[in-house]
Amino acid sequence: MPLPYVLLSAAVSLDGYLDDAGPERLMLSSPADFERVDEVRASVDAVLVGAGTIRADNPRLLVNSAERRARREAAGRAGYPLKVAVSGSGELDPAARFWHTGGGKVLLTTDAGARRARALGIAADIVPLGPELRWRTALEHLREELGVRRLMVEGGGLVHTQLLQQGLADELQLVLAPLLVGDPDAPRLFGPGDYQRGRLRLVETRRIEDVVLLRYLPTAPGTGRQVSAADRHWLALACELAELCPPSGTAFSVGAVVVADDGTELARGYSREGGDPVVHAEEAALAKTGPADPRLAGATVYSSLEPCARRASRPAPCARLILDAGVRRVVTAWREPDTFVPGADGSGVLAAGGADVVLLPEYEERAKAPNRHLDGR
Repeated sequence: MPLPYVLLSAAVSLDGYLDDAGPERLMLSSPADFERVDEVRASVDAVLVGAGTIRADNPRLLVNSAERRARREAAGRAGYPLKVAVSGSGELDPAARFWHTGGGKVLLTTDAGARRARALGIAADIVPLGPELRWRTALEHLREELGVRRLMVEGGGLVHTQLLQQGLADELQLVLAPLLVGDPDAPRLFGPGDYQRGRLRLVETRRIEDVVLLRYLPTAPGTGRQVSAADRHWLALACELAELCPPSGTAFSVGAVVVADDGTELARGYSREGGDPVVHAEEAALAKTGPADPRLAGATVYSSLEPCARRASRPAPCARLILDAGVRRVVTAWREPDTFVPGADGSGVLAAGGADVVLLPEYEERAKAPNRHLDGR
């Protein structure tokens, strides 16, 4: 099921603290960075915080710029993004500023938490999500029921930690402030636990007065049939590669990427690459990895179209090439239609060989785009 694009936003000291242990909030961002945050808020559909942030900071979470609110309204959107709070217990202050400023408010909670929040008179749309809170369920509700496509998460540390650990964060915007806290009782941004393998990808650094903005994207694939935010990134890249294919009226245009379990890109390819009129995308990519690469055993192949199960132009179809290479996870956007091979079922071949096949249909239209000219669409 499609999820929102989840953007984590936080400011920390040089030693990784969100605040000190004093009674007053420690100001980490600069005035210019507050303006940047306001701009990001104005760009999203919803802003989310955990219960701890509401209790500790009593935030309003508004778009402060009247000009930015006017631009949202001119585009047919509410002046303020939806404000979302997450609390398992529902034990929140009904007088908190969060509930009484801005536009729409939603509280995502448990069944028991919903009863408690209603008894307290929390001024929000209270949504019970079951006996316990699950982040994937919460994000699915935001996307499917409330139309949230882009979500900004502003705290706190536990929320950021859980979303990163569960592979649900698409982007991390981290502001580094020139301060040292050093207090073991102060809140830290990230807690202990099992995080994604490998390195995050640094996509931007920006000096903003005396702080530095660092933007990172996750890279590590999901495991089994569990989808991570990085899976969506890599499949989108495969769809982009499909647009590089030389046109053909007798074959699909497909892109493929092979990614190790730590997020390292091993190879990429696309149909008819290098002037070969019959080479397939997965075949072209796997040919660049080398058959002895031990990382293939834990790798994921991303293909904009389901790998082929039968073909006349080569001895082995791409589904078999993937299995023979040792890969046991494939993520694709689109099942192969009957245009050229009736009853094709590359996913079935892969599954029979012990591979997990994940279909992300929200990328189907992007995968189909370079193939619009073909019949049977």
